[in-house]
Amino acid sequence: MNNTTYSIKKDEIERKWYIIDAEGKALGRVATEAAKLLRGKHKPTFTPNLDVGDHVIIINCDKVILTGHKLDQKIYRHHSGYIGGMKEIVARNMLENQSNKAMMLAIKGMLPHNSLGRQMIKKLRVYKGSEHENQAQKPEKWEF
Repeated sequence: MNNTTYSIKKDEIERKWYIIDAEGKALGRVATEAAKLLRGKHKPTFTPNLDVGDHVIIINCDKVILTGHKLDQKIYRHHSGYIGGMKEIVARNMLENQSNKAMMLAIKGMLPHNSLGRQMIKKLRVYKGSEHENQAQKPEKWEF
Protein backbone atom coordinates (compact mmCIF):
# COMPACT_ATOMS: atom_id res chain seq x y z
CA MET A 1 0.00 0.00 0.00
CA ASN A 2 1.33 3.41 -1.01
CA ASN A 3 1.04 5.97 1.81
CA THR A 4 2.70 8.90 0.04
CA THR A 5 0.88 12.17 -0.54
CA TYR A 6 0.52 13.20 -4.16
CA SER A 7 2.03 16.59 -4.98
CA ILE A 8 1.14 18.31 -8.24
CA LYS A 9 3.91 19.37 -10.64
CA LYS A 10 4.14 22.85 -12.21
CA ASP A 11 3.36 21.60 -15.72
CA GLU A 12 0.19 19.81 -14.49
CA ILE A 13 -1.47 22.97 -13.13
CA GLU A 14 -4.67 23.95 -14.95
CA ARG A 15 -5.92 27.49 -14.51
CA LYS A 16 -9.47 28.76 -15.05
CA TRP A 17 -10.92 32.27 -15.08
CA TYR A 18 -13.65 33.23 -12.63
CA ILE A 19 -15.70 36.41 -12.35
CA ILE A 20 -17.17 37.67 -9.07
CA ASP A 21 -19.90 40.32 -8.96
CA ALA A 22 -19.39 42.34 -5.75
CA GLU A 23 -22.59 44.41 -6.03
CA GLY A 24 -24.38 44.60 -2.66
CA LYS A 25 -21.99 42.16 -0.98
CA ALA A 26 -19.73 42.79 2.01
CA LEU A 27 -16.12 43.68 1.20
CA GLY A 28 -14.62 40.96 3.42
CA ARG A 29 -16.90 38.21 2.10
CA VAL A 30 -15.92 38.96 -1.49
CA ALA A 31 -12.25 39.20 -0.50
CA THR A 32 -12.22 35.79 1.21
CA GLU A 33 -13.78 34.08 -1.82
CA ALA A 34 -11.30 35.78 -4.16
CA ALA A 35 -8.35 34.84 -1.93
CA LYS A 36 -9.55 31.23 -1.83
CA LEU A 37 -9.72 31.10 -5.65
CA LEU A 38 -6.35 32.84 -6.11
CA ARG A 39 -4.70 30.45 -3.65
CA GLY A 40 -6.32 27.34 -5.17
CA LYS A 41 -7.88 26.04 -1.95
CA HIS A 42 -11.07 25.07 -3.80
CA LYS A 43 -9.18 22.46 -5.84
CA PRO A 44 -8.44 18.88 -4.78
CA THR A 45 -4.89 19.37 -6.10
CA PHE A 46 -4.13 22.22 -3.66
CA THR A 47 -0.44 22.36 -2.78
CA PRO A 48 0.64 24.94 -0.15
CA ASN A 49 4.08 25.60 -1.64
CA LEU A 50 2.90 26.12 -5.26
CA ASP A 51 0.68 28.66 -6.97
CA VAL A 52 -2.14 26.38 -8.17
CA GLY A 53 -4.86 29.06 -8.04
CA ASP A 54 -7.05 30.49 -10.77
CA HIS A 55 -7.44 33.95 -12.29
CA VAL A 56 -10.12 36.14 -10.65
CA ILE A 57 -11.99 39.14 -12.06
CA ILE A 58 -14.01 41.27 -9.63
CA ILE A 59 -16.60 43.67 -11.08
CA ASN A 60 -18.81 46.32 -9.44
CA CYS A 61 -16.40 46.83 -6.54
CA ASP A 62 -17.68 50.42 -6.22
CA LYS A 63 -21.03 48.96 -5.06
CA VAL A 64 -19.51 46.89 -2.24
CA ILE A 65 -20.74 47.51 1.32
CA LEU A 66 -19.16 47.67 4.75
CA THR A 67 -21.23 46.53 7.73
CA GLY A 68 -21.56 48.20 11.10
CA HIS A 69 -19.71 51.47 11.72
CA LYS A 70 -16.72 50.52 9.56
CA LEU A 71 -17.41 53.29 7.01
CA ASP A 72 -16.47 55.93 9.58
CA GLN A 73 -14.25 53.97 11.99
CA LYS A 74 -12.01 51.91 9.66
CA ILE A 75 -8.85 53.77 8.68
CA TYR A 76 -6.41 52.81 5.93
CA ARG A 77 -2.85 53.83 6.84
CA HIS A 78 0.38 53.86 4.86
CA HIS A 79 3.76 55.49 5.38
CA SER A 80 5.97 57.17 2.79
CA GLY A 81 9.15 56.30 4.71
CA TYR A 82 9.94 59.92 5.52
CA ILE A 83 9.54 61.66 8.88
CA GLY A 84 5.90 62.64 9.34
CA GLY A 85 4.95 60.64 6.25
CA MET A 86 1.97 58.79 7.75
CA LYS A 87 -1.11 59.06 5.52
CA GLU A 88 -4.58 58.10 6.74
CA ILE A 89 -7.75 57.63 4.69
CA VAL A 90 -11.17 56.86 6.21
CA ALA A 91 -12.96 53.88 4.64
CA ARG A 92 -15.84 56.09 3.40
CA ASN A 93 -13.44 58.20 1.31
CA MET A 94 -11.49 55.15 0.16
CA LEU A 95 -14.64 53.42 -1.13
CA GLU A 96 -15.85 56.58 -2.88
CA ASN A 97 -12.56 57.38 -4.62
CA GLN A 98 -10.51 54.16 -4.78
CA SER A 99 -12.84 51.22 -4.21
CA ASN A 100 -10.66 48.96 -6.37
CA LYS A 101 -7.64 49.70 -4.15
CA ALA A 102 -9.65 48.89 -1.00
CA MET A 103 -10.60 45.53 -2.53
CA MET A 104 -6.99 44.80 -3.56
CA LEU A 105 -5.70 45.59 -0.06
CA ALA A 106 -8.32 43.33 1.56
CA ILE A 107 -7.42 40.40 -0.71
CA LYS A 108 -3.66 40.99 -0.47
CA GLY A 109 -3.85 40.73 3.32
CA MET A 110 -5.43 37.26 3.02
CA LEU A 111 -2.68 35.82 0.80
CA PRO A 112 0.75 34.58 1.95
CA HIS A 113 3.14 37.44 2.78
CA ASN A 114 6.03 36.20 0.65
CA SER A 115 7.01 35.77 -3.01
CA LEU A 116 4.24 33.19 -3.47
CA GLY A 117 1.61 35.73 -2.39
CA ARG A 118 3.07 38.37 -4.74
CA GLN A 119 2.81 35.85 -7.57
CA MET A 120 -0.84 35.08 -6.67
CA ILE A 121 -1.98 38.72 -6.51
CA LYS A 122 -0.90 39.19 -10.14
CA LYS A 123 -3.79 36.91 -11.19
CA LEU A 124 -6.36 39.35 -9.76
CA ARG A 125 -8.18 42.01 -11.80
CA VAL A 126 -10.51 44.48 -10.08
CA TYR A 127 -12.91 46.79 -11.94
CA LYS A 128 -15.13 49.56 -10.52
CA GLY A 129 -17.96 49.13 -13.02
CA SER A 130 -19.69 46.13 -14.57
CA GLU A 131 -17.49 46.21 -17.71
CA HIS A 132 -14.22 44.31 -17.91
CA GLU A 133 -11.69 43.70 -20.67
CA ASN A 134 -11.21 39.95 -20.20
CA GLN A 135 -14.08 38.55 -22.31
CA ALA A 136 -11.60 36.66 -24.50
CA GLN A 137 -10.68 34.42 -21.52
CA LYS A 138 -14.35 33.29 -21.19
CA PRO A 139 -14.58 33.64 -17.38
CA GLU A 140 -17.08 31.52 -15.46
CA LYS A 141 -19.38 33.22 -12.92
CA TRP A 142 -18.51 32.26 -9.32
CA GLU A 143 -21.44 32.16 -6.89
CA PHE A 144 -21.09 32.02 -3.12
